Amino acid sequence: MSIQIKTLDFEPRRQTFGHVARRLGADKPASRYQEAVLDVQATDNFHYKPLWEPQYWVYDTRKTAVTMQDWYKPLDPRQFYYSTYNIARANMQQAVDRNFTFVEERGLIEKASSAAREAIGRALLPLRHLHWGSNMNMTEICQRGWGTAITAPCIFSSGDHLGMAQIVSRIGLVLDGQTGTSLDAAHKVWMEDAAWQGVRRLIEDSFVERDWFRLFVIQALGINAVLCPLAYRAFDAVWADAAIPVAMLTEFMTDWAAEEGRWTDAVIRVVAAENAQNKALVSGWAAEAIDRAEAAGRQLAAGCLDNDGAVAATAADAARTRARALGLAL
Repeated sequence: MSIQIKTLDFEPRRQTFGHVARRLGADKPASRYQEAVLDVQATDNFHYKPLWEPQYWVYDTRKTAVTMQDWYKPLDPRQFYYSTYNIARANMQQAVDRNFTFVEERGLIEKASSAAREAIGRALLPLRHLHWGSNMNMTEICQRGWGTAITAPCIFSSGDHLGMAQIVSRIGLVLDGQTGTSLDAAHKVWMEDAAWQGVRRLIEDSFVERDWFRLFVIQALGINAVLCPLAYRAFDAVWADAAIPVAMLTEFMTDWAAEEGRWTDAVIRVVAAENAQNKALVSGWAAEAIDRAEAAGRQLAAGCLDNDGAVAATAADAARTRARALGLAL
């Protein structure tokens, strides 16, 4: 008896889903990212207009003043969809766990001076509330926004901010021996300390912003581009002997900021370049967001760093330079 092994080639009847093929043309093979993002936004067959906003449909392009011929133009350069996003974050979380293990096993936080520990409690731990507010903002953009190319990475960003709030909380638990007292104290600082009230007001004002793309600009070029660098980089001088362990424990935040910035910059650049009206609107929103973040940062620096606000001005100037590079008129 003889056995013959043959191979057969089967041509797929089509390369991708119909709605993706209609966009890419000629039924070309599509990447997983393209299949997960392109034309996934619901556009028809809604039950009714929401009672709380009867002038709009549940998903409506009119919920922002900026306009786009195609809301799938501002794609994510990272090409994140559910799988790639979770793989990337799992790898980053493993690095976080290794760093916490290193710091805790050697008692590096406990060995810091009392002044440095106090500075961590006052200058760092309240950031958990900043990230919680940012989590709320990105979730709001996701539910009010239009086009999966933007709304999908927004919910990923929302999860990132929740994770960073948990990392800051974990630092507090290392600081207080897992009792949670430092987190209670940080909440009181956030609510009552004069140094934090500018930041708190900025976050709380953003909660009532109804134009979702304006909120996106506030978050990207104000909160992320000014306040986060100020908090995680310029405060190193305060921590003195605790600078190295704190920098290890907040490594996720600095890595995340660079990665997130690639995406938000790409979105703002494409939307602003769409037409002159968009450019004027986004430029005005960016200028206001950076100015407000700088003022809040000056108040924070003056209260927590005994600084004249130079670090806040430096962070704001860097954000303005970044905005101009995106084609905005500041």
